[in-house]
Amino acid sequence: MKINGNAIRPGNVVEHKGGLWVAVKIQHTQPGKGGAYLQVELKNLRDGTKLNERFRASESVEKVRLEQKPHQYLFADGDMLTFMDTSTYDQVSISSDMIGERAVYLQDGMAVEIEFHEDSPLTVILPEQVILEITETEPTVKGQTAASSYKPAIMENGVRIMVPPFCGTGEKVVVNTETSEYLKRAE
Repeated sequence: MKINGNAIRPGNVVEHKGGLWVAVKIQHTQPGKGGAYLQVELKNLRDGTKLNERFRASESVEKVRLEQKPHQYLFADGDMLTFMDTSTYDQVSISSDMIGERAVYLQDGMAVEIEFHEDSPLTVILPEQVILEITETEPTVKGQTAASSYKPAIMENGVRIMVPPFCGTGEKVVVNTETSEYLKRAE
């Protein structure tokens, strides 16, 4: 589907220079001389490279529709991760590089969304939050206020995050998969 160059929004996937790119940031610019344009920071969906491009309203770009399918994480084999389509039970293997650092949050049986373009997997969308157990943290110091004094903790998947002083070893907490931040105690 063709759209005007100034209609690109963050999150849109466009076909540009023979590749698939996602718009990360946009900025409308109207110089004193010449026509207005849209400055767009693009990130390649295949290799992660970034590119800054200018698009004018007169230009058109191909907006790509991605198909999202629900999958379930099964297992890791080296740096390859295997997922199963929950409707057809077909399995797909994806390189852990496609997910990046967030791959540490994958848990057996976790429900994820995989975006496909022409039957080729592009991105894996993890849930925003996961429940993890604290395996190691400092003991609580009596009289310490919870104002803004967080302490380091190591989670069951090896990730180090900051938790409030009232959290102890063996407790389950909710962690944001985007920012690796403590959100709350698990119910």
